[in-house]
Amino acid sequence: MAKNLLALTGNDAGAYAVKQVQPDVAAVFPITPQTELMHKVAEYVADGVIDTELITVESEHSAMSATVGAAAGGARTFTATAANGFALMWEIVYIASSLRLPIVMALVNRALSAPINIHGDHSDSMGGRDTGWIQFYSEGAQEVYDNLIQAYRIAEHKDVLLPVMATFDGFIISHTTEIVDTLTDDTVRKFVGEYKPAYSLLDIDHPITVGPLDLYDWYFEHKRSQIEATKHARKVILDVADEFYKLTGRKYGYFDEYRIDDAEAVIVVLGSAAGTTKCVVDKMRKEGKKVGVLKLRVFRPFPAEEIANALKDVPVVGVLDRMVSFGGWGGPVFNELRSAMYNMEKRPEVVNYHYGLGGRDINTEQIEETFNTLLEIAETGEVKERFGYIGLRE
Repeated sequence: MAKNLLALTGNDAGAYAVKQVQPDVAAVFPITPQTELMHKVAEYVADGVIDTELITVESEHSAMSATVGAAAGGARTFTATAANGFALMWEIVYIASSLRLPIVMALVNRALSAPINIHGDHSDSMGGRDTGWIQFYSEGAQEVYDNLIQAYRIAEHKDVLLPVMATFDGFIISHTTEIVDTLTDDTVRKFVGEYKPAYSLLDIDHPITVGPLDLYDWYFEHKRSQIEATKHARKVILDVADEFYKLTGRKYGYFDEYRIDDAEAVIVVLGSAAGTTKCVVDKMRKEGKKVGVLKLRVFRPFPAEEIANALKDVPVVGVLDRMVSFGGWGGPVFNELRSAMYNMEKRPEVVNYHYGLGGRDINTEQIEETFNTLLEIAETGEVKERFGYIGLRE
């Protein structure tokens, strides 16, 4: 397939994917660093490039409410937000997943206040990890584009019918220009297909009840149906990724293994820091140091068995969390991964590092230092510090 290379920021890549999917309805409200994504979608609508119904609302709570209403009416939908806006959506975010609505949302990662901070960490999306949404994390603009396209196929699959959030780091990805290999509009629309909703409030010949009072008599069973749908999503994610690979040559899964086959120390990371970590791995490999990186793409549903199998022969694993679980025993990625390894006969040592809060940069020297600490643990078997920080002033 001929390449159609475009120079796009992460926000522009997300908007370009939306333009090609052409959802029926997009509800929009501005918040940094997401605003430019929806500005671009609004521009496509204003120029007549797409016939999406653009609903400008008065808050993020209203944005998700409008999206839920449109999806319940049988429309293919999209919205986007960040940080405090996502927090304001909170009530409706749960409703979207509980009603089994295949909404797609771009979440541009940003630190939550206070103090006020507009830069990227994962406190927003990780705070929403148990809302019932499928979660993707992107390393760069190309993955923003690819993840949003695949999200529609996954969300709308008859065995799933769950909302999907495709996340990417604020400013680091959202406002940085990269070369993105795009598909044609027709190719994308053929890939996502025509949306045929299973149910619609507007189908008066087949009336349904949506969002009724649901007490202890059936609430538990309805939650179980969400659990099963999330389990089904595991297979659908891989099936869609395989079809996308055949279409584009770009391979996706739950995670990306980079030079971990014989590694003595591996860093597990998600988001934009993965690319920097890969550069460090290449440098240290040239120096004869056996290190690798596992970049996590799918956090919900969490691929516990697959990750445990991928890391089973690694002596030491360093998990990088870009948010803090206050009062918890480590960050969310650390806790999920360590739990996944609990029943292994031979478990790697797992060490947790917090980094990059409020958008603070993480550089190659810091990652190399972290790898050297992990290699020292592999050599001595001694863990001096289970929980550490990268780039924190003492």
